[in-house]
Amino acid sequence: MHQNMTSQSDPLKRLPEDDLTRSPEEVFDILGKLGEGSYGSVYKALHKESGQVLAIKQVPVDTDLQEIIKEISIMQQCDSVYIVKYYGSYFKNTDLWIVMEYCGAGSVSDIMRLRNKTLTEEEIATILYDALKGLEYLHSRRKIHRDIKAGNILLNTEGHAKLADFGVAGQLTDTMAKRNTVIGTPYWMAPEVIQEIGYDCVADIWSLGITALEMAEGKPPYGDIHPMRAIFMIPTKPPPSFRNPDKWSPEFIDFVSKCLVKNPEQRVSAAELMQHEFIQNAKPREVLHKMINDAKEIQAAQNSIITNGDDSDGDDDVDHGSTMKKTDDSTMKSSSGTLNKSESGTVVVNSEASTLVESDLGTLVINEDSEDDSTMKRCDTVKKPHDSGYKSSSSSSITKKSLI
Repeated sequence: MHQNMTSQSDPLKRLPEDDLTRSPEEVFDILGKLGEGSYGSVYKALHKESGQVLAIKQVPVDTDLQEIIKEISIMQQCDSVYIVKYYGSYFKNTDLWIVMEYCGAGSVSDIMRLRNKTLTEEEIATILYDALKGLEYLHSRRKIHRDIKAGNILLNTEGHAKLADFGVAGQLTDTMAKRNTVIGTPYWMAPEVIQEIGYDCVADIWSLGITALEMAEGKPPYGDIHPMRAIFMIPTKPPPSFRNPDKWSPEFIDFVSKCLVKNPEQRVSAAELMQHEFIQNAKPREVLHKMINDAKEIQAAQNSIITNGDDSDGDDDVDHGSTMKKTDDSTMKSSSGTLNKSESGTVVVNSEASTLVESDLGTLVINEDSEDDSTMKRCDTVKKPHDSGYKSSSSSSITKKSLI
């Protein structure tokens, strides 16, 4: 039986008021960059007064501040050891600094990439136990995460898993008990989210099932195909399952099948999944220590190579055990036909418009008013906002049918 997570000694519950009125450079020492999150870069920082290591997300204010404020508001309302803690925020020049809990082992997807390995069933069960506890906490408070995937499950060095990155999270209210905007990451999105027929907390359960497959196989189902094609396939195809079922226990296969029920009304809740045999038999988080230590050693070796001039990061996904293969891990965020893929891979679909935008891959435009409304034009145009210069432009057309 999995042990309960105990609260670590955490001297800093919230930043002191006088800290929030000072310049952040006076309060923190930036120790290094951790990576890119939704909307901005994430840094490791030292809180000078307490000596505590924290994470700071620096968000350029030219991004959608409403979304950022929503993220902060949701994080502020959460008080769970299974959810990344929020400590406070600052405005600094053109950036908003969001100060959060630091999880020293990084995300589950980081660890898979670094080790060039998928996870064992034992490791997956232990991580899913904590992730389910986090979802149970959120859902009991009428909050939906909406972007559950291995990249948004962080581990600290002790092996505690925590849900992170509420950049696209939403809150259910009495007046809006269902949402009909497509927000999330395409490969992980529930069918009802893609179909825009309204959804609630169990959309996160589908995403958790896809995340289980991702941890077992190195990437989500349809991870090799273009995200726009995946969006057509997820609602129409049967629920995905394991490529090699013989490798996995009947309990694990049953757990995933319970998550991946296409009809949301028949899908189980987080609380119900906590009682599933696969989760009840999860081992204590010590089983994650070797995986975490291996990843830390590889990261240290890579940092040493980068210091010596080789900055390749090997950002790959795992295919069939431990063979690495590139795949498009784009995040989609849709609010009402505009599909917009940001630096962190977030895509917005606006059902009232017809424009699809993908940053690095160019701009995809569906012209629904043309004589042939199945034509999609692609043109590589603007580079990321903070990069200098522009990409050379080119264009090509694709038919919608070719995506299906």
